[in-house]
Amino acid sequence: MKHIYLCALGVCLFVGLITPSAFAQQLKLAVVDVQRAVMETEDGLRASATLKKFFDKRQQELDAKQNDLQKQREEIEKQSKVLSQQALQKRMEEWQKQMLELQTVFVEYNKELQKKQGELTQPIYGKIMGLLRRVATQDGYDAILEKQAVPYMRNDLDLTDKIIQMYNSGAPPSPAPSGAPAPVAPKAPALKP
Repeated sequence: MKHIYLCALGVCLFVGLITPSAFAQQLKLAVVDVQRAVMETEDGLRASATLKKFFDKRQQELDAKQNDLQKQREEIEKQSKVLSQQALQKRMEEWQKQMLELQTVFVEYNKELQKKQGELTQPIYGKIMGLLRRVATQDGYDAILEKQAVPYMRNDLDLTDKIIQMYNSGAPPSPAPSGAPAPVAPKAPALKP
């Protein structure tokens, strides 16, 4: 987040310090919420539904294991007065081992979920970037900035809805300039279990 603000500050300083005020009046800027655009396209909504199905199934498995471990913990606590110290220690070690395994499974699951999310959204992100290039070229924008990087921008300068509509209508994106690297989607926030 700090990186985004520093980039926005750099752009503002560049525009304000380098360009004369007459030129700055002609500078045409816009903003877009790329994450919202990706997730609110028809393909993005389908990807989100696919991730939700995947997430819900795995979350049920994790919840069942967690509930089982909670019951085991309660049982150990109930038996703590009747078990020998050695038997109690052995049961606690087994429980801790199972809890550690569950945490490892959870971490692996989150990595798998993020990978799946990237696989599903990367093609959408690439097409969104192409549509942004097309709009910038056709409408004469000097720069289209990520909305989160700009502390304030008039609502009429937000192209997010226009990009979503273009994507859903099947508008062809502008090809990447020759020699330009393929766009890389920013890391999407992980879904919370």
